[in-house]
Amino acid sequence: MSKPSTIDSGALHQGVRPRRLGEQPVRRWLTHPGVLAIIVLALIALPLVFTNKFILSVAVTTFITAIAAASLHLIVRTGHVSLGHAAFMGIGAYVSAIATMQLNLAFPLALALGFLAPAVIALLIGPVVLRLTGKYFVLVTFLLGEIVRTVFVNWSSVTGGSSGISGVPSPSPLFAQPVPFYYLALAFVVVILAFIARLLTSEIGRTIESIRESEALARCSGVPVLRTKVVIFMLGCGLAGVAGALQGHFVHYIDPTSFSMDQSLNLVVINVVGGMYTLIGPIVGTLFIVLLPEFLRGYVELQHVFFGIVLILVMAFFSGGIADIGTLFRRLSQERGARRGTQ
Repeated sequence: MSKPSTIDSGALHQGVRPRRLGEQPVRRWLTHPGVLAIIVLALIALPLVFTNKFILSVAVTTFITAIAAASLHLIVRTGHVSLGHAAFMGIGAYVSAIATMQLNLAFPLALALGFLAPAVIALLIGPVVLRLTGKYFVLVTFLLGEIVRTVFVNWSSVTGGSSGISGVPSPSPLFAQPVPFYYLALAFVVVILAFIARLLTSEIGRTIESIRESEALARCSGVPVLRTKVVIFMLGCGLAGVAGALQGHFVHYIDPTSFSMDQSLNLVVINVVGGMYTLIGPIVGTLFIVLLPEFLRGYVELQHVFFGIVLILVMAFFSGGIADIGTLFRRLSQERGARRGTQ
C-alpha cells in the first residue's frame, strides 16, 4: 500500500516547491497576540510621534489598500484570482459619495450602502462566474471590471463621467482633520482584518481551504461548494466597497481611473508578493507595494526602475511570498547543515 502524500497542494497551485504539512512556518510568531498588540499600540502612537500630514496620508492610504487587498485575499483563498476587484471598490466609492452628496445620508448609512451595493452585484453574478476556473475566471472578471469602468465613464449624469465626483465630504467635521481620519481608518483596518482572520481560522475557513484544495473532493464530502464560494465572493466584494468608500471620503474625489484594471492588478500583485495563502501576505504585500515607492521618491528618474528590480528580486527569491521568508531561511539552513554532514 502506498504511503499517503504529505505534500501541501496549495503550494503547487502557487507555483512554489511543495511544503510538507509537518513544517511550522516561522511567520507564525507574527500572529502571536503579544506581537499584534505591540503593532496596534505602535500604530495608535504614530500620530503622536509623527505629526507630518504627508506621513499620516501615506499611513491612511496603506490602511485602505490593506483592506482592499485583504478583501481580494478572501476570494483568492477559494482558488480564484479576480482582475476586476477594483471595480467593486469603485461601486462602493460612488454609492457612498452619491448617498452623502445627493441623498444627504449620514456617513454610517452611506458606508453601509457602499458595502451592500457591490455585495448584491456579487450575489447576482457570483453563481455564474464562480463556475469558471483558472484563466477563464480571470478573463471574465477583467471584462466585468472594464464594463463597470465604462459605466462610470458614460453615466455622466450620475457619476460625473471622466471628470468624476469632486468635493466628496468627510465622514463628519471631526474626521476632516488628518489625525482623526487616521484613527478612523486604523479602526476599520484592525476590525476588518480581525474579522477575516477569525473567519479563516473557523470552520468556514477550513471549508474554504478544502474547496481550494479540491472542489470535487469537497463536494463529495457534502460541502456546498458553489454556495460557499458565492458567500465569500459577496463578502470580499462588499469589503472592497468599504475600502473604496473610505478612499473617496479621504481624498474627497473619485473618478473612473482610480478603479481601473491597473488598481485590480496592484491588488493581485500585493497578494502574490506578500503570500497568497496566508492573511499576513496581503498585509506585508501592502507595506511593500505602497511604502517602497515612497522611499524611492527621492530618485524620480529611476524610481520605476528601482521598484521593478526590487519586485523581480522578491518574486525570484521568495516565490512563496515575503511572508514565507522564514521558510526560505530555514531551508537554506537545513541545506547548509546537510552539506556539512556529508563532508
